[in-house]
Amino acid sequence: MRLGVLDIGSNTVHLLVVDAHRGARPLPAYSHKAELRLSELLEDGNRLAAAAVQRLGEFVAEAQQIAEDKGVEDFMAFATSAVREAANGEEALAEINERCDLDIQVLSGQDEARLTFLAVRRWFGWSSGRLLAFDIGGGSLEIAAGVDEQPDVAVSLPLGAGRLTRDWFTADPPPAEEVRKLRKHVRAEIARTVGGVARYGQPDRVVATSKTFKQLARIAGAAPSHEGQYVPRSLTRESVAEWAVKLVGLGSRERAELSGVSAGRAAQLAAGAIVADAAMDLFEVDRLDLCPWALREGVILRRLDGLPD
Repeated sequence: MRLGVLDIGSNTVHLLVVDAHRGARPLPAYSHKAELRLSELLEDGNRLAAAAVQRLGEFVAEAQQIAEDKGVEDFMAFATSAVREAANGEEALAEINERCDLDIQVLSGQDEARLTFLAVRRWFGWSSGRLLAFDIGGGSLEIAAGVDEQPDVAVSLPLGAGRLTRDWFTADPPPAEEVRKLRKHVRAEIARTVGGVARYGQPDRVVATSKTFKQLARIAGAAPSHEGQYVPRSLTRESVAEWAVKLVGLGSRERAELSGVSAGRAAQLAAGAIVADAAMDLFEVDRLDLCPWALREGVILRRLDGLPD
C-alpha cells in the first residue's frame, strides 16, 4: 500500500510518500518539502498572515497532485504547533480543507509526543526497555517516557528552537544577556517536568529525534546522513554543553558552515542547543542515541495499525 503523509510543521511543510503494509516497516518512496516557516509569518494578534495561508494552501494542493502522480492510495495531513497556536489556525485550515477537499488534523502537543514515542519504540524495539525520548521542533519540545508503545507520560513545552529564537534573541549572534535569560527560562520550564517523568523510573535508553539533535550530533562528529539511517549515531552531554556555548557566539552564516548544518536551520540552532543542553543536564542524561524516525513515521505506523490484516 502506498501512503502519503503531509506534515505541516512550524518550519517545514513536508510530504512523505511511503510503501508500507501492516507489520512491515514503511519504506520511503518520495519526499517533497518546502520551508514555509509558518511560525515566523504571524501578524499582530498571533494570526497567520493572509500570504502565509495562501502559500500553505498552494503547497497542500501541490502535494495532493504529487501524491496522485506517485500513486498514493491513502493521503493524510496533519498540522502541529504553528497552526495549532495561531489565533486563526482553525479558520485557515477550514479554508484549505474546503478548497482541497481534505481533513487536515491538528495534533495536540501530547499527541505529538505520543506518536513520536511510538516511532522511537518501533525503531529501537522492546529490548530497549524503558525509553526516554526528546524531540525539539520549531515550536515545541516534546518529552515522553515509558516501557510500552504508549508512553507513561507525554509532555509538550513551548520551547521550540524557532519560537525561542524569534521571541528571545534580537541580534545574530545574540547578546550574552539575552542568552543568559533564555537559558534561565528554558531550564525553569524543563525542571518543572523532571519529577513527573522521573517518578515512573529511570530510563534504560535515552533517544532523541529532530533536526536540532541530528545537527548537533553531526557537528560533534556523528556520521553524515548520506551513510544511511542504519548507522548508529549518538550524542554526549559533554559535547552538547560545549556546542551550546560555542553556537551562541557564532552568527547564522558561521553556523551554516559547520558540518551538517543547513542554512535554513542555522539561525535557530543556538536556541535549540540551549534546549538540548538543558534537557540532558536536568534529566541527568550522559549520552543519548539518535532515532531516524519521528512524528511522521509515528502517524504512518498508527495508520497502518488500524488497517485490517
